[in-house]
Amino acid sequence: MSMRSLPLVSLLVSGSVLALPPLPEPVSNNAVASATVRGKTYVISMMGMGQGKSSQDMHNKVWVHTVGEFGWSSMPEVPSQTRLTGRVAASAVALNNNFFVFGGYSVDRQGNRNTSVESYRFNPVTQRYTRVNPIPVPVDDTLALTYQDRYVYLVGGWSDDGAVNLVQVFDNFTQQWSQATPMPGKASYGLAGTIVNDHIVFCDGVSLDYQSGQRVKATEPACYQGKINARNALRIEWQPIPHPTGQARFRMAAIESTVEGEAVAVFMGGSKTFYHFDGISEQGMKAQPEANVWLYSPAKQAWLAAKPTTPVMDLQGLVKVNNTIYSIGGMLADQQVTPQVIQHRIERVK
Repeated sequence: MSMRSLPLVSLLVSGSVLALPPLPEPVSNNAVASATVRGKTYVISMMGMGQGKSSQDMHNKVWVHTVGEFGWSSMPEVPSQTRLTGRVAASAVALNNNFFVFGGYSVDRQGNRNTSVESYRFNPVTQRYTRVNPIPVPVDDTLALTYQDRYVYLVGGWSDDGAVNLVQVFDNFTQQWSQATPMPGKASYGLAGTIVNDHIVFCDGVSLDYQSGQRVKATEPACYQGKINARNALRIEWQPIPHPTGQARFRMAAIESTVEGEAVAVFMGGSKTFYHFDGISEQGMKAQPEANVWLYSPAKQAWLAAKPTTPVMDLQGLVKVNNTIYSIGGMLADQQVTPQVIQHRIERVK
């Protein structure tokens, strides 16, 4: 499909219809976030993998779209202290008028996966990067969340030799890292979650099991809710919550939203099949994206039925602009890497 034939997504802003255009090129496993700075809303895509779906297609490219303006602008690439030229499975967040990008991994010529320790702050106005203190335990495919416009939580993830159950916290006031109460259950990566009213909610991902002395990776159908202590952001009171389907997803994404006046965690996309960066499983199975949407209400401690949306997988986050949720890039059916910016309408089932 040519770029010219791709549909634009309509966005209602202050009574006028604007276009949120597709990315300049197809990209998947890219870190995404949105932020409003000095009255302008920026949407960012950082790094990822091109449509060739090989390690040579991993890159450090960055694009920014200013809502209300035309197209995406190419930004300076994410810096790298190594000779490897691209990263996937990194995490981006918006915090205090800046974007932050953490971790991710690259693949060398021998096919080895290398988790990055590098973290950067990016100012969308000056278009400059500032290196921040490296993650104590480097992770990729982690869950990155912001709290009180001060803290960044990195929940779980993969760290070179295996999955971790750590909750690593970056304090933007002090520029220091700390360890919070570890995540419950099995250590996992490729999980999805968000924060709703001081509650962390996350689900699924992939964990490691040992069978006959061999390490086996398997999707982990498990969900948890954690209440952040009001006086100490490093203390989290975790509890398990029922899984909505009993079937885990890998690299889906979640975001906080308000649906019919209720604050909920919205989960969407991902695949029931664990796969490598090319969208193919270890057994040679082609992963396919999911369309079903899960809604969880921490206040009710219950899952709410929702209508399905456009299936998409290989996500490292979602963005919300004017209370509308979008996925940016990713993989569509049959592992098609896409430049599409997809608007996801979240509707409950009556």
